[in-house]
Parts: sequence; C-alpha cells; structure tokens
Amino acid sequence: MTLDDCDAVAEVRVRGWQFAYAGLMPQTYLDAMSVARDAARRRERFGRGGELVAERSGAVVGWACHGPSRDRDVPPGEAELYALYAHPDHLSTGVGRALMAACLAGAGAAGHAVMRLWVVEGNARARRFYERAGFTPDGAREAYEVGGAQVPELRYVRGIRPAVP
Repeated sequence: MTLDDCDAVAEVRVRGWQFAYAGLMPQTYLDAMSVARDAARRRERFGRGGELVAERSGAVVGWACHGPSRDRDVPPGEAELYALYAHPDHLSTGVGRALMAACLAGAGAAGHAVMRLWVVEGNARARRFYERAGFTPDGAREAYEVGGAQVPELRYVRGIRPAVP
C-alpha cells in the first residue's frame, strides 16, 4: 500500500462495511460512514506497516492489515489480522484469498507462528471465508458498541507455517 492508495482503500473499507454489516449494525451508522473521513484517517495512520492492497487493472479492489496481536490474553508474539475487505463488486473473485495468503506469508516472515482475528458473529459469509482459510473459533467472544448497538464478535485462530529461508 502506498500513500496514494488511501482514497481507494477508504472506498473499499466503507463500501465493504456497508455491504457486510447491513442488518448486523445500525443502518444509520452505516449510511453515515464517509469515504472522505476514512481516507483522512488512512493518511494519518499511514506507514505503520502491515497494510496491503489488491489491484485489478490498476484499481484497488481489496485491502488488508495485519500486525502483532493486540489481545492481552494471548501469548506474546502472535499475529492478528486486523482487517480484510474486498470491494463488494469483487467478492468471490479471489481478491480475499490473495490478501489472506499475503498476510499469512508476511506474518510468517516476521516470525509469527499463530494468527488470530475477530469477526462479527452474525457475518456468516466472513466466517465461512475464514474457516475455509483454516481459522477456527478459539472460544473468545466480545461485544463492542457501534452506533448505540452492541455487536458481538468471535475470535478465530490458525497456525502459520514458518517462512522458508
């Protein structure tokens, strides 16, 4: 990902949220999401590492971000997939699989043997995607507030093959 990708990544993130979380989060919250505000946040946070884009014909169609796990209840040194979104027009085209493979390879190259992620409990499509990628629920469950509603999430885990030198 480059700084020039921030606007396109914001478009992927906002449209991804609006598609994936319709019916799972308050619609007023999803409708109020702003590509411009998200792009500004992307630019502000740019350079922290672990951000990848998927492109087709020169256009950004997917985005993922990973890094060290933020969870305090897991062993040190584990990785976390913070986010993975494909533009709704590019679902089921291999964009998500390519981003997942790149994140796992990057985390493995960084020395991580395990990756975890959080997924909205009601997001059956995403849960199937992660399960096909080898992730399984680890039993952790949390809820967070979105637009005044509690949204339950489940944590998933999988091992990462060590990078071959």
